[in-house]
Amino acid sequence: MPSYTYRGRNSSGQEVRGQLEAPSRDEAARAVQGLGVTPLEVKAAAAAGRSIKLGGSFQGLFEEKVRHEDILLFFRQIYTLLKAGVPIMRALTGLQESAVNQGMKKVLQDLRESLDSGRELSAAMARHPRVFDGFSINMVRVGEMTGMLEEIFLRLFHHMEFERFMREQVRSALRYPSFVVLAMGVAIVVVNIWVIPAFAKVFKGFKAELPLMTRVLIGFSDFMVANWIYMLLLVVAAVFGFRSWVATRGGRYAWDKFKLRVPIAGKIVRKATLARFARSFALASKSGVPVIQALSNVAQTVDNAFISDKIERMRDGVERGESVLRSAIGAGVFTPVVIQMVAVGEESGSLDDMMQEIAEMYQREVEYDLKTLAQQIEPILIVFLGIMVLVLAMGIFLPLWDLGKVAMGKGG
Repeated sequence: MPSYTYRGRNSSGQEVRGQLEAPSRDEAARAVQGLGVTPLEVKAAAAAGRSIKLGGSFQGLFEEKVRHEDILLFFRQIYTLLKAGVPIMRALTGLQESAVNQGMKKVLQDLRESLDSGRELSAAMARHPRVFDGFSINMVRVGEMTGMLEEIFLRLFHHMEFERFMREQVRSALRYPSFVVLAMGVAIVVVNIWVIPAFAKVFKGFKAELPLMTRVLIGFSDFMVANWIYMLLLVVAAVFGFRSWVATRGGRYAWDKFKLRVPIAGKIVRKATLARFARSFALASKSGVPVIQALSNVAQTVDNAFISDKIERMRDGVERGESVLRSAIGAGVFTPVVIQMVAVGEESGSLDDMMQEIAEMYQREVEYDLKTLAQQIEPILIVFLGIMVLVLAMGIFLPLWDLGKVAMGKGG
């Protein structure tokens, strides 16, 4: 992984210099922000200062990646060890020896070596931006400054458990509609490639003029049968094109904004995302992170580019001297009930507690919406199935009925 040197200023205005490893310059800048430093300059470190391993470019392809569960387990275990009075170096050594994931084992080894060379734990974690996000790094830094490191690790454990729960809720919300759409798409393909051609042969045998709807169905079916390979290639290209588009900043923003507008499932995604925002902000605020810095870090954790942009605008408003309430109203993503709770929290000085309640409220609503998701989607599914049956009846079964009556008339 390439190394980058940075120059910036901390919250006290003092100039800070350092070096860290990151996949790209942008990731390095985000890692610096996670340390509570405003980056002024980030550039690649000199090649002489880095060791080059033979085949290193291919090693990363086969190296076991660190999963969310590995980080979750690390936070819980290191909290338990520190709580029991085990020195941090011994704790990291024990965790490294017991780690099953080889990628996590290497991360723990690098953390030990960094601490041994005089770095702080937060700075050592910042060398692995793909493993530890800016929010976690900043929280550990706050724990080091306040002497509450073990408590911070416990809070991060509960926070990541909540993050995983919300992420699974969003996937559950999108899984059923996606399955319904996929099933209907497969049904349309099967009907057009196998069912309609069989009826088309019957119609041609009668040599009668067919209704317009029947001719349209047969024409579309013939087109699919003749060009299915090109249509399959077009679908594959569309999938790859979509993934490449979503990987861009503008594409990710547009797609995340669209997900929030999807009927029924969109409101669940929005509530789950805002629950993660409220929980992250409550944790950062309760741990002593300044509001502006908390909003900057939380914006990176919501996993939705559209909501993240709204949070960054909230941060800009607070930087200009606006209250959190006024900035939240300007964001335009919170319900009046949430706005009222923010107002009460800010006025009473218990904003972190109110944000925690907001997160729990959104969590309850997401769980309820998921329980009733099938009931909400069934009417839409019935309407679409009814349309499909109506089209098939008008295009296929009515001509058969008419031709049957003609044949019976001739027989009489």
